Amino acid sequence: MDVFYKIVSLLGGLSMFLYGMRMMGDGLKQSSGGAMKVALAKVTNNAVIGFIFGMLVTCMIQSSTATIVLTVGLVGAGFLTFRQSVGIVLGANVGTAITAQVIRLMDLNAGSTSILYFFKADNLAPTALFIGMLCIMASKKDKIQKAGNILVGFGILFMGLIFMSSAVADMGDALGGLLTKFEDNYFLGFLAGVFVTGIIQSSSAVVGILQSMASSVGVRFCGAFAVIIGVNIGDCLTTFLVSRIGAKPVQIRTALVHVIYNILAAALLIVGIIILRTVGLLDNLWEMQLNSGGVANVHGIFRMVPAVLLLPFSGILASIAEKLVPDTEESEEMLKAGDVLKDLDERLVSSPALALDRCRHFIFHMAGLAYSNYEAATQQIVSYDVKRANKIREKEQLLDRMADASNSYLLSLSEHITLKDHSLEQTVQMRAMTLLERIGDQANNIAIAAMRMEEIDKPLSDEARTDLAVCTEAIREILDIAIGAYMNDDLTQAHRVEPLEEVIDALIGNMQNRHVNRMTQNVCDVVNALQFENMLSAFERISDHCSDLALVILSKADPSIIGNEHDYIHRIHHAYDISYNTEFQKYHDLYFGKLTTAGNGSPQE
Repeated sequence: MDVFYKIVSLLGGLSMFLYGMRMMGDGLKQSSGGAMKVALAKVTNNAVIGFIFGMLVTCMIQSSTATIVLTVGLVGAGFLTFRQSVGIVLGANVGTAITAQVIRLMDLNAGSTSILYFFKADNLAPTALFIGMLCIMASKKDKIQKAGNILVGFGILFMGLIFMSSAVADMGDALGGLLTKFEDNYFLGFLAGVFVTGIIQSSSAVVGILQSMASSVGVRFCGAFAVIIGVNIGDCLTTFLVSRIGAKPVQIRTALVHVIYNILAAALLIVGIIILRTVGLLDNLWEMQLNSGGVANVHGIFRMVPAVLLLPFSGILASIAEKLVPDTEESEEMLKAGDVLKDLDERLVSSPALALDRCRHFIFHMAGLAYSNYEAATQQIVSYDVKRANKIREKEQLLDRMADASNSYLLSLSEHITLKDHSLEQTVQMRAMTLLERIGDQANNIAIAAMRMEEIDKPLSDEARTDLAVCTEAIREILDIAIGAYMNDDLTQAHRVEPLEEVIDALIGNMQNRHVNRMTQNVCDVVNALQFENMLSAFERISDHCSDLALVILSKADPSIIGNEHDYIHRIHHAYDISYNTEFQKYHDLYFGKLTTAGNGSPQE
């Protein structure tokens, strides 16, 4: 019966873990929107910076499993792209080894005097739960309550980890004996490391057991190295199994990269040890007795060296994961959006406040669908795929259906609306819905242009591809800001849209002029010129729609903007506004600088 209750405890911990991850992801989506996406993207767009970020986070929370699961959650919530997550995953693997070194050096286990003691899971989880519940119960402000939901989800996630660890804690001594029984059989030692880590679910805990055994009965390097390699594999397998439960394909890829990396890292270590042993460089170390610090050092080296060697190939790791886990025939996003069509409940029409709230969340789904279609369309420029083209077309058709449904629903509210605020919200939603549907149309136009170029089978010049890459990035940023501002009613974010839109207009004009010059010099193919122009035109229209969406948001605070949008834009373009000019110059330097850095020379406006 004791085993039965331990299994129940283990399953309960797993349930808390998964629920906490979902709750935290939902809270992040509701509270942060585009602002957090932009912030995380800036941190993680560079693989090296993402690596350092993952390493530091793991050092703080002392669990590579938790870091990777949090990363999987952020990918699922849309705050990170899959490729942005790869550097974090590699960094998390190194961070867990650094944590062991810091703990040893600072004697963290001896007491609570170190500041890092606060970041132990059994201290961090209840603190997050307490602060989160305080936010939810003591404040009526929406943002504070959403922050509370994030903290509670974070706390529940870690409490689940603690429950799972506690359920197998009594097995530690029995499992520890396995780690030193196979000093003369490296393969069995490797399997012992995999098995024990899979049960205990913590590489740090298993290395800690090995360290305590090294301090008491002694452990030789030849008996420890295979076990430590196995520990690394066991750690990633359990993380993968936990992370893929109920996950989207893009989340499964993130967890799978962790497995692929650790398998390659293990292969590198094994080959390296064989070579070094053959040439005699390990003779002095092979039979050496390791103390606790020696085990920690070996573990750290085994984590750091493969990470440094494989980090430059993070893009290849991502490609392998994408091949192994392709998109499903009908993505979860499509299914969810289709189900949302049922959410426009006609029975709520007589209660405008409830109906408008329901429709607002419906439009949020439209925003997500339009954004994902843009991302898919820009991928077609880089690497055309027929299946992806079909999905883009299906999503665009779904967006059309959603726009028709929401338009009819909002019009049906008219006779029941008596309050000025409700009338304004109805106008805002009808305008936002139309703009999002048009953004989806332009994304489809980009995909069609990419298809035409694929049919022509004449690649663009490197300069033209660089132009499109820079433009793609600028449009992605303006979409992030505009959609985030709409979903969060964020006036500050809405004010950032227009200066970026003005920069994009100048950027596209510059690209069009330079493309004409390339054609006259026979650098670019004239046949492709039309499709290149079509793409730039679609990019410019998306930017214009984002500008209009920002005006929709601002009109909620200043209804006089409605019907006078052109006058409003004219005023802010010609007024001397320091904040506007600062934002404009920042974006101008950023995106025109990217063209110069990429080798197109000094772009002339």
